[in-house]
Amino acid sequence: MSDPRITSSIFTRGAVDLSALRTPAPTATPAQAGPPAGAPGGAVGGAGVTVIDVTEATFQTEVLERSLTTPVVIDFWAEWCEPCKQLSPVLERLAVEGGGAWVLAKIDVDTNPRIAQMFRVQGIPMVYAVIGGQPVDAFSGVVPEAQLRQWIQAVLKAGGVTVAEATDPRLDEADDALMSGDLDAAERAYRKILADAPADAAAEAGLAQVGLARRVAGADPRAALAAADADPADVDAQLLAADIEVLSGLAEQAYQRLVGVVRRTAGDEREKVRQHLVGLFTMAAPEDPAVAAARRALASALF
Repeated sequence: MSDPRITSSIFTRGAVDLSALRTPAPTATPAQAGPPAGAPGGAVGGAGVTVIDVTEATFQTEVLERSLTTPVVIDFWAEWCEPCKQLSPVLERLAVEGGGAWVLAKIDVDTNPRIAQMFRVQGIPMVYAVIGGQPVDAFSGVVPEAQLRQWIQAVLKAGGVTVAEATDPRLDEADDALMSGDLDAAERAYRKILADAPADAAAEAGLAQVGLARRVAGADPRAALAAADADPADVDAQLLAADIEVLSGLAEQAYQRLVGVVRRTAGDEREKVRQHLVGLFTMAAPEDPAVAAARRALASALF
């Protein structure tokens, strides 16, 4: 489940034994005990519990038992930890945004060293996911919000929770810039998302659309298509014609056009057309049958 760009799973070092924490510590003081499960003092958010402070006395109820029905994410932190002050607010905001689909359990390692020891916490911030009473994944350190969202989505899926993919507000801003014609702002926004999450398909598609918009700016669609039909050997004319066809809803026709150009060219020209075609694929849905067919045709043309 772990995103390899965050960390390799710490569970390769062996299982986490929580048996000693399955019953509340009998000598817990009132200061350590914290609020009971679901009490207003321990939860933040709307109708359901979303963020809660957990101690050794409440660990069994708030983490182990709660995780039987709702995924629990543990945030190990301390007041003196500066990186924690970067990560914890983001986790809290995402938990509230989740509306109870998962619960964030905050554990202060200074006041709960026994729990930290059981989880083999060697540095903070340290974040664990607990499902069905068992830790299932973890990462350490501060990670970008985009990667954190992906990790949480994976936790929810592992816990059998069906939720809509959360929309990255930065993506909405980038899309708005693209729709308004501010291509420079849109490009900066998409590139920023990709810097945090290089595999973000929506940002990749948006960046490809920025490139397409720039390439067709000022072009006369009818004249461009006529020029391409009149001179099949003019590679640049074929590329522009394909761009216009994609914008006109004729993506399949554009793919066929460029596969034909690949068949007729070689060397640098062929590679230029191939890259252009692959860029057009980026803007389509991954399951688009026209893309699948065009990829097969491209492979045949190349080999």
